[in-house]
Amino acid sequence: MELFIFLLLLLPIFLFFIFSRNSSSDPGYKSYPIIGSLPGLAKNRHRPLDWTVEILSRCPTQTSVFRRPVNQRIVVTANPANVEYILKTKFECFPKGELFISFLEDFLGRGIFNSDGEMWWKQRKTASYEFNTRSLRDFVMTNVTIEINTRLVPVLSEAANAGKLIDIQDVFERFAFDNICKLAFNVDPGCLGDDGAVGVKFMRAFETASEIISKRFQSLVSYTWKIKRKLNIGSERVLRESIVSVHKFADDIVRNRIIDHGRSENKNEDLLSRFISNEEMNSPELLRDIVISFILAGRDSTSSALSWFFWLLSLHPEVEHKILQELRLIRERTGKKIGDVYGFEDLKLMNFLHAAITESLRLYPPIPLDQMSCVEDTVLPDGTFVGKDWGISYSAYVMGRMESENPYKFPVFHAGPRMCIGKEMAYIQIKSIVASMLERFVVEVPGKEERPEILLSVTLRIKGGLFVKLHERT
Repeated sequence: MELFIFLLLLLPIFLFFIFSRNSSSDPGYKSYPIIGSLPGLAKNRHRPLDWTVEILSRCPTQTSVFRRPVNQRIVVTANPANVEYILKTKFECFPKGELFISFLEDFLGRGIFNSDGEMWWKQRKTASYEFNTRSLRDFVMTNVTIEINTRLVPVLSEAANAGKLIDIQDVFERFAFDNICKLAFNVDPGCLGDDGAVGVKFMRAFETASEIISKRFQSLVSYTWKIKRKLNIGSERVLRESIVSVHKFADDIVRNRIIDHGRSENKNEDLLSRFISNEEMNSPELLRDIVISFILAGRDSTSSALSWFFWLLSLHPEVEHKILQELRLIRERTGKKIGDVYGFEDLKLMNFLHAAITESLRLYPPIPLDQMSCVEDTVLPDGTFVGKDWGISYSAYVMGRMESENPYKFPVFHAGPRMCIGKEMAYIQIKSIVASMLERFVVEVPGKEERPEILLSVTLRIKGGLFVKLHERT
């Protein structure tokens, strides 16, 4: 009994010694007995990305180990050599892993962004074929031009004439949603028009699901969301209801496309049709997962990139001036007037605009972080040990704020075998929209001096939207 009391009295001293030692000697995530790195996470839950920038900036190799309770470890890195090792050199050693997949499976199923091995490879191969065709590029150009002239510009002109504030992030999300549905599934939800009530309902459910899914990764104790899901309470109940709406919309697309596919002479006229033609991948459930995955890629990524770009541009009028100069020179060279269609060759001449968009993507990448698992003990190029079944994560957001010169320093579109297959399509859409908007409108962002609050969903969104005031450019 006396020994027990003595040890109990020594416990606070022991814990103080451990805490103090960690605080003074470890530049990375502070870790404590039993609870791991949770105190730091709890303190910085409202700013996890900027917190990670601070942590990794003071680490000699821009790498640290985050510890969860029960000694669960996640290596977090912004080291370009490590990222190249993970994404390319030892790609097979770092799959998504069942733990990561389980976090997203309710929402994304086993679509291309939430699968490994043969399942991932087959989806990648099928989608890559479609994205590498010139016919798709031409279709993207034609569709984007039509959407800009018939839907986007009229909506923006109405807002400008009314002199009212408009949430430009919401406009971009509606535009991108209509666009990806047309390109990938040959479906027009009409979200940016007056007849898109079903599409808007889906979008709201999709956004809710994305936010709640993202919070699973940020939970202080990783299994709490599983308990709430089992009991169908709190955020997990809301998530389940949102996913029902998301699945219904995707299932309707799949069902209608299967019917149309059976009647059509051209069996592979869009991305979804190509998957339907593949007997190994045309189960209704998998097709639904594929639909949801490509909506995520086509809607959220593009709208995120555009929203952050216009906020950054509002802080740098000299950049806007140079973009307008470049557009004017291109029009003089091609003999086109404002309102005339920009072709693919015209977009290739927009070098300064391309650079400005790329710089915006560096600072605010639509997919700010990615996580994998490790299937065997290994050592990263910087000497960091990664154990079997450990998690490993890199952040394009953090890497964009580090000082380094390496091809893998800027993985906004990822790299290696999982590199984004829609990169060219994304630049086509973004450059077309920015050029068309800037030539027609002055975009004023009230309160631009204060950075908008980040909403860390599956993608990097602006919390509460980005409200702007538009003026017809004279």
